[in-house]
Amino acid sequence: MNIAVVVFPGSNADFDALHATRDVLGANARYVFHKEASLGAVDAVIIPGGFSYGDYLRTGAIACFSPIAAAIRSFAAQGGPVLGICNGFQILTEMHLLPGVLTRNKHLRFECRDVHVRVEGRGPFTNTIPVGSVLRLPIAHAEGRYHCDAATLSRLQKNDQIAFRYCDAQGKVEGVPTVNGSIDEIAGIYNEQKNVLGLMPHPERASEAILGSADGFQLFAALRSHLQGKAA
Repeated sequence: MNIAVVVFPGSNADFDALHATRDVLGANARYVFHKEASLGAVDAVIIPGGFSYGDYLRTGAIACFSPIAAAIRSFAAQGGPVLGICNGFQILTEMHLLPGVLTRNKHLRFECRDVHVRVEGRGPFTNTIPVGSVLRLPIAHAEGRYHCDAATLSRLQKNDQIAFRYCDAQGKVEGVPTVNGSIDEIAGIYNEQKNVLGLMPHPERASEAILGSADGFQLFAALRSHLQGKAA
């Protein structure tokens, strides 16, 4: 199981993603740098969090023009699993691999704390996690407010593309104080083909009990199950 962790100038969660996949999951994970034109022989791609290119223009706006971007698009088009975390989610929307945009948090503050999310949709990163499960994951973002137009939201809902919603510890979404003002309290979405996932919380930073929560490891375990099932 070969996993590429893409590194851009300003990435700061790249080692976290590498550690979670290589040392905790046990995959053959390696860095692929933004200047490279090929991902090599990989089974999955992770675009980690950070501040790619200093978040100039817009978060993720410059990263989508990096040499490696074409290879990521090609891999995704062929059905390869792609996970974008935080800034990686922002990059995937800028690459138009996911719909919608990530904007400034409603209260205009940087948020760095643990939150709860409810699992809503099925895909390679959630296929072994029961729908309705509540995960405790850390966030660290100033521009994590997901927004899309009404037609896009309707499609996301109709196609079960919403992967995670912010909730309270009991899984309640409605009436709970918003984390960042995201429409429909969306914390993560899949593309229509369900092979590309973007989410604002950091599962790699909650992949071991010593970190206070191992809930995030379930996403990587689900990926392993998906890839092993595909190989079988």
